[in-house]
Amino acid sequence: MSWEAGADLLVIGTGVAGLTAAVRARELGLRVLVVSKDSASAGNTGWAQGGIAVVRPDEADPGDDLRRHVEDTVIAGAGLCSRPAVQEILAGGAAAIARLRAAGARFDVGADGALARTREGGHSAFRVIHAGGDATGAEVQRALVDAVRGGGIPVLEQHCVVELLRGDSGAVVGALALDGENRPGVLHAPAVLLATGGLGQLYAATTNPEVSTADGVALALRAGASVADLEFVQFHPTVLYTPGGPRGRRPLITEAVRGEGAVLVDVRGRRVMAGEHPLADLAPRDVVSAAINRRAAETGAEHVFLDATGIGARFAERFPTVYAACQAAGIDPVRDPIPVASAAHYSCGGVVSTVDGRTAVTGLYAAGEVACTGLHGANRLASNSLLEGLVVGQRAAEAVAKDLGCGLLSRRACGDPVQPALAVVDRDLLQRTMSRHVGIGRDERGLAQAARTLDQAAVVRRLETRQAVEDASLALTAQALIAAARQRAESRGCHRRTDYPDTDDLHWRRSTVLRLDASGWLVHTAAGIARTAA
Repeated sequence: MSWEAGADLLVIGTGVAGLTAAVRARELGLRVLVVSKDSASAGNTGWAQGGIAVVRPDEADPGDDLRRHVEDTVIAGAGLCSRPAVQEILAGGAAAIARLRAAGARFDVGADGALARTREGGHSAFRVIHAGGDATGAEVQRALVDAVRGGGIPVLEQHCVVELLRGDSGAVVGALALDGENRPGVLHAPAVLLATGGLGQLYAATTNPEVSTADGVALALRAGASVADLEFVQFHPTVLYTPGGPRGRRPLITEAVRGEGAVLVDVRGRRVMAGEHPLADLAPRDVVSAAINRRAAETGAEHVFLDATGIGARFAERFPTVYAACQAAGIDPVRDPIPVASAAHYSCGGVVSTVDGRTAVTGLYAAGEVACTGLHGANRLASNSLLEGLVVGQRAAEAVAKDLGCGLLSRRACGDPVQPALAVVDRDLLQRTMSRHVGIGRDERGLAQAARTLDQAAVVRRLETRQAVEDASLALTAQALIAAARQRAESRGCHRRTDYPDTDDLHWRRSTVLRLDASGWLVHTAAGIARTAA
């Protein structure tokens, strides 16, 4: 190996969950090392527009409380949320926001000096706080990066983790990584936190940045952990559509625009959400995305419109990021409806973990979008994700400190690992295949074809570059997602099977769980994780 480094806690990823964990672990006296494929500011967090859903008792709508937030989350999750997980994570929200503000995060305030609140899809009250109008993620990221740098926490930028390393007992003891020049090195640590974000780059059109290549899911699977609910990929209903069809990372039109009164209309001017759901344009995202796709198909168009002209001249001040994106595309949202389409946005499933970030593999923790705690179920409630990262990120750091203090983790150093050779698939082919067959509408025929296409296109390559590492992660995660989608013979939340259009609570009110067996094959667990929240 060309180089090596060590710490008590290795954090992989620089989004809200990873940086929150890093800051808290440092406060607890741990030696922390953060690894980022790009810069410390890269990742999904900085792109989040809408805000953070949280009930703060001192500033809340009349009648709104934690119980209502829990109920809204469980309803959106379509029967697959873990109510205890929802309760614990959301209960930590107010304290998490207080800590974030103490670290320097600045949120928008109203004329009375209280934090400004908006409402988004699936919420029964105005409880979503925001920053910079529609730049909440950017402000959260700025504050946390400043806290990391102010705390003297080292960040290895332009470093890509290839594989997690395990000792003789199976416990994680570090990671194999590549630096910016593709030189291999070893990162020694008795605790590794996966905070790698999402898997949007599985699809041709996504709101996710280029770094969101499902690395954490693949690393966890190969380390012996289980993943759950990968079939539940949330497609954001409204990304900016431009001629030629959506491709690559698309500008997001935050749900808060609909929260301020915008409505969806088709190319003929008819309301899209009329009669679709009691909340109409503020229905949960899976409902809105499906309705948009149906209406687009009915009219022969590739998009619908978001009519925000009723917001008027204050649009530019309230939504400066969206306004700038529209202006760049030659659209004036004050006067013209905005052409929008759906795109892959958020993974509701991920690495099976507790609300404290622990996985079934000793020394391996997960937090944020890469994790599956039971909070999101079959469909994430809008703006619960940043809150989850803040709460679970802190809890994971505290769990690591406790586990280290109890002697549960292995400090045995790992020897020189061998760079693995794994299956990769041409990325453009993979993305086109996933978008065509594993998008919002799925059926057995298309899913089987997707699996065959990826199998036939796979070639084995040694993971000696960042691109090879990412392509291997995408290939493995795509097959796992397809396997989960084929197994779930029903429609629920984000998972829509055209050949099984109904929800089947009798057989499928449980999570689908996958792991790799000793031969490297994906296998389903016998029973999955039963969900009893209603």
